Amino acid sequence: MAGLVLPGSLFAQGTGGGSGGDAALLDMRSAFSRGNNFQLANLLPSVRGHALEPLAMYWEARARLDIASPTDIRAALDRMAGSYWEDRLRNDWLLQLGKARDWTQFDAELPRYRMNDDRQVRCYALLRDVATGRMPAEGAAPLVQTNWHAQRDADDGCAAAAKALLDTGHLKPQAAWQRARLAMDLNRPRVATQAVAMLDPGMTATVESIANDPAKYLDEKLTAIRPRTKELVTLAIVRLAAIDPAAAAIEMERTRWKAQLTKEERSWIWGVIGKRTAQKLQPEALTHFANGEDSFMHDEHLAWKARAGMRAGQWMAVREAVDAMSEQQQKEPTWVYWKARAIQTLKQPDAVAATAQARELFERIASTRDFYEQLALEELGRPIAVPPAPAALTAEEVNAAQSNPGLRRALIAIRLGLRSEGVREWNYTVALHNPGGMGERELLAAAALACQHELWDRCINTSLRTSDALDHAQRFPTPHRAQVVSRANEIGLDPAYVYGLIRQESRFVTDARSGVGASGLMQVMPATARWTARKIGLTDFKPTQITERDTNIQIGTAYLKFALDDFQGSLPLAAAAYNAGPGRSRQWRNGPVLPGEVWAENIPFEETRDYVKRVLASTTNYAALITGQPQSLRARLGTVGPKPNGAPTANPDLP
Repeated sequence: MAGLVLPGSLFAQGTGGGSGGDAALLDMRSAFSRGNNFQLANLLPSVRGHALEPLAMYWEARARLDIASPTDIRAALDRMAGSYWEDRLRNDWLLQLGKARDWTQFDAELPRYRMNDDRQVRCYALLRDVATGRMPAEGAAPLVQTNWHAQRDADDGCAAAAKALLDTGHLKPQAAWQRARLAMDLNRPRVATQAVAMLDPGMTATVESIANDPAKYLDEKLTAIRPRTKELVTLAIVRLAAIDPAAAAIEMERTRWKAQLTKEERSWIWGVIGKRTAQKLQPEALTHFANGEDSFMHDEHLAWKARAGMRAGQWMAVREAVDAMSEQQQKEPTWVYWKARAIQTLKQPDAVAATAQARELFERIASTRDFYEQLALEELGRPIAVPPAPAALTAEEVNAAQSNPGLRRALIAIRLGLRSEGVREWNYTVALHNPGGMGERELLAAAALACQHELWDRCINTSLRTSDALDHAQRFPTPHRAQVVSRANEIGLDPAYVYGLIRQESRFVTDARSGVGASGLMQVMPATARWTARKIGLTDFKPTQITERDTNIQIGTAYLKFALDDFQGSLPLAAAAYNAGPGRSRQWRNGPVLPGEVWAENIPFEETRDYVKRVLASTTNYAALITGQPQSLRARLGTVGPKPNGAPTANPDLP
C-alpha cells in the first residue's frame, strides 16, 4: 500500500538479498500463476533467508505436490513451520491423501492441521474413521450429512463419504434427495446430478433434463404413472419455482401431485415457492407458505416466510416461522430481534407477559455492534453511543504484536504488493494459528499494529473479532478525514454516511478493485464514474484517475448525493441504489409503506440486504464518534414506500 512505512525491525530477519530477493519473490508469484515449475525451482534459492521464504516454498512445493514423495513434502512443511503457508500446504496435501484413500499418511498429518476449516478434510477424516473402525458408521452419518449439505460444489471429500454411507445404508436415500433439492433451489444442477447419481447413475440424464426444462418433464403424460418418480417430480417443481413460482404453484394444485407426493415433499416445495414469491415481494407468498407445514421447511424458506409476514403485518406468521427454525438460526441476532418484535406486537398471552418476554430477548442482543443489536438497544430506550474504550495497550502487548512472526510476514507481503497473500497470513495468525485464535488483548494489539501501518481493512476486521472489548476507534477509523468531511459538507452529505459506505465498500483500501470492475475507496464502476464526472463538470477526467483518492471521493460522493436526492433523502434506498443500482431500488420501494428495518430485511438480494444494514449501522456508529453525541439508527431508517406524490421525477439517466 502506498505510504506504508514498516519499522526496520521487520526486516531484521533478512530479506534474501534486499531488492533482489523481493524481485525473485514477485517473479515466483508470476511463475506459480503460469504453472512454470521449472522457473519456480530455479528462483527458490534466490529467496533463501527472505522473510517471505515460507510463501516462496509453498509455491514451489504446491506446484509439485502430486509427484513429490511424503519425505519431500514433510521436509518442505518443516521449513515453513509456524506459517500460514505450512498449514495451507498441509491442507492441500490432506485433500490429496484423502482422495487417494491413503489413510496412513492422512493419519500422520491430520493432528498437525491447525486451520480445521475445510469441510472436505472433515469428511475425509470421517470416511477414514469409518473405514478403520474408529467410529461407528451410524455415528458418522449425521456428521457427514451436515457437512455434505453445506458444501456448495460437487467436491470429492463429502461426496465420497456420503456415497460410502449410502452404499452401506447408514445414510438414507432421503439425504441424497435433500442434497439434490438444495442444489436445484440454488441453481447448481451439477451438484444435484452428482447426488442423484449416487443412488442411481441411470437417472443422470433425467436430472440434467429437469434442470434444463422442468416444465417439459412435468408435462410428460407418463411421468405420473412411472414407478418412483415422486423425488424427481419434487426436483422438477423446485426447479420450476426458481424460474416461475406462479407456474410451480399451479403445478402443485394438480391432483396427481397431491396424491403422489408426501406431506414432507409438498411442504418443502411450498417452502421454495413461498420463498421465490417473497423474493419478488408479492403478497401471495404467505398463502403459498400456508400450504405447507413449517416443520418440513428449510431454514432459508422459514426466513423468507418471516420476512413476508413482517412485510404483510402478519406477526403470527413471523413468530411461527422463527419458532420453526433450527436452534442455530434462531440464535442469530436477526431472528432474536424479529421474534421479540412479533411477541411485542401480538401481546400474547397478555400485554405484560409479552412485554417482559420481548424485553428479555432484546436484552440478549442489545449493543452497538451491528444493525439488530442497535435496534434492540433502541427498543430498550437506550441511545446508541460510543462504548467506553478498552484499557490502553501495555508496552508488552504492543511489542508482542510487533514481534509476532505471522503478522510481520503479512505486513511485508502487503508492502511488496502481495496483498491477498499477506491478508491470508494475517487472518490465519489472528484466528487459526492457535486454537480459538488470539485472545481479546492480543487482537486489540494486532488491530493497533494494522492501524499504525494504515492497513485499515486488517485493523477493522481484527478488532471486530473481540467479543467484549469494543474499541470503536479501531472498528470505525476515519482515514482521509479532511478530504471526506470537507467534501461531504460541500455537497450536503452527512460525513458519517459517507464513512459508513466507504467502510463497507472497500475497508479504506484505496486501490481496491472488485470482481466486476468497481474501483477505489468508494468502489465506483467505470461507466458510473464517466457519467458522474460529466455531471459535475470534470471534463478532463480519465478512467485511470478513479483509483486516485481525492478523485474517487469526489466522484463517489457526487454519485451518492445524486442517488440520495433521487430517493427523497432516504438513506436505505440510496444505499441500496449504490449497491444494486437505482432501477432495482425503485422497484423494491413499490408496495406498502414500511418501517425502514422491515423494508431492508425484505431486500431480495442477500448481498444488498446485508450491505444496506451494515452501511446504516456503521453510519450510526460513525455519527456517534464524529459528533460525540448519542444517535438513533431508527431515525436514519425512517419509512420506505412508493415515491410520494409531488416528488420530483426520478432521474432516468442515473446509472
